[in-house]
Amino acid sequence: MEIERWRPKQELSEQEERIIERMKSTGKLFAFLRRHRHELFDESFQAELETMYRQTGAGKEPLPPARMAMATLLQGYLGASDATMVELTVFDLRVQMVLDCLGHSEPAFSKGALCDFRHRLIGANMDRRLLEKSVEVAMGQQEFGWRALKSSLRVAIDSRPLEGAGRVEDTFNLLGHAARKVVACVAGLLECSTDRVCREAGIPLLLESSVKKALDVDWNEAGQRARALQVLIQQLDSLVQWLRRELPEQLAQEPLAGHLETLEQLRGQDLEPDPDGGGVRIRQAVAPDRRVSVEDGEMRHGRKSQSKRFNGFKQHIAAELELDLIVACTVTPANRPEAEATPELQKDMQRQGMKIGELYIDRGYIKSPVVESVLERRGEVLCKPWASQNGELLPKSVFKLDMRSRTVACPGGQRLPFKPGVVVEFDAQVCGQCPLRAECTTAQPEHGRMIRIAEDEALQQRLHKLVKSPAGRARLRERVKVEHRLAHLSRRQGRRARYRGVRKNTYDLRRAATLQNIESWQRHLESPRVQAQKTGVPSNRPVL
Repeated sequence: MEIERWRPKQELSEQEERIIERMKSTGKLFAFLRRHRHELFDESFQAELETMYRQTGAGKEPLPPARMAMATLLQGYLGASDATMVELTVFDLRVQMVLDCLGHSEPAFSKGALCDFRHRLIGANMDRRLLEKSVEVAMGQQEFGWRALKSSLRVAIDSRPLEGAGRVEDTFNLLGHAARKVVACVAGLLECSTDRVCREAGIPLLLESSVKKALDVDWNEAGQRARALQVLIQQLDSLVQWLRRELPEQLAQEPLAGHLETLEQLRGQDLEPDPDGGGVRIRQAVAPDRRVSVEDGEMRHGRKSQSKRFNGFKQHIAAELELDLIVACTVTPANRPEAEATPELQKDMQRQGMKIGELYIDRGYIKSPVVESVLERRGEVLCKPWASQNGELLPKSVFKLDMRSRTVACPGGQRLPFKPGVVVEFDAQVCGQCPLRAECTTAQPEHGRMIRIAEDEALQQRLHKLVKSPAGRARLRERVKVEHRLAHLSRRQGRRARYRGVRKNTYDLRRAATLQNIESWQRHLESPRVQAQKTGVPSNRPVL
């Protein structure tokens, strides 16, 4: 089956010229996409997009994939829902102009077609190719000043928190919510009402609008809270036992199996045996990898700082500093360390033939595989070093570490060998006679001063030297560009996730990053320097 390709005209019509003329101050991206859509969706990229469809000829004839891809970009730019985006193709002249359907009185596509295309895009990882294509097109522009630096890119990596779209609930509401999903599923299988299932399964708490309303206790009184929990657990047990009697075959089949698994996961993570009175109680400490939402099972607790918490995900981006382009991005649950995101970012950069010459990161990424890879290639890693934590006593920085001989010397002259990743303890007798002992350590007389040698001690020593010089600190500040990229993405997407789950939010991040790259491409082409090159007239205006 041959899929129709999108071949919009390149020449501007009179109506399009009038529309663009009115968008000199606002909505300039519409005009830019109209002028450069043929470069972004060239023949080779359209052929790639066509691979998302079967070649059997079965089913409905697909709409031109490139046109649908452009529609998803416009949807991300406008922040529109699927239904709104369909209507915009009818009454928004800017959208009609970019999609080449000016004057049409019928929608360019249906809501179902847009949703289906998004699923195909995600399933085939073509959202990643869309981001890569924005990088390729921008780098291919002579006006961009690209100097064939793929062998020595200057890349910065950073992250930002993203609040999840799922509802975050306490233990009582989580268990009640999960039980309602089970009951609703059973009601669908038996073709009866949920009220009937609740009564027959012995869980009347779910007949009320909320579990806490049904329990109706003084939640400030610990004894009543504990008794309420026992009532809830007894009814949950009754529900599970009833299911085993009435629907033994469906227990292992989807979708019921998935809902029961969620219920058991929540019970396991939030409850523990009560050592005082038997039964169970709410877990005293937060369980590792605790699920916080029924509707979005991949959301997790996270920390922006020691005092600021959030629930959801982390967005990670890798930005090329020379051209302000986002070259790779990914999303992880909020509780995962930053280092776990770098293999995916590194793999995406390698797909594009990119090699990092200088890597700018914060300390959260210091133990990531990408750091090892850059150092192995004799590249440079720029990051703030770990600060010495020793109170008012002599810091680690006054000890002389010789990385060649693997020895460390204290201010009193005692020298010992060391290995990376170990703790070195100086001789207690020598330390006891040292006049600096009171300023150096508070250890007991039978112990000497201890110094922890990091696994990456050689890197840490280089970073300490870097941060001590004005030139080194100026280089470290260059990482602020990736923070600006994240700020732009936050403005575009907001602080709350649009979708549920890691993969769909990765798609949304890649779409936003693609739009960000297109705007960077636009700014460079419209800069005074580039305009002067095109016209041959020198410009005295500074390049922004």
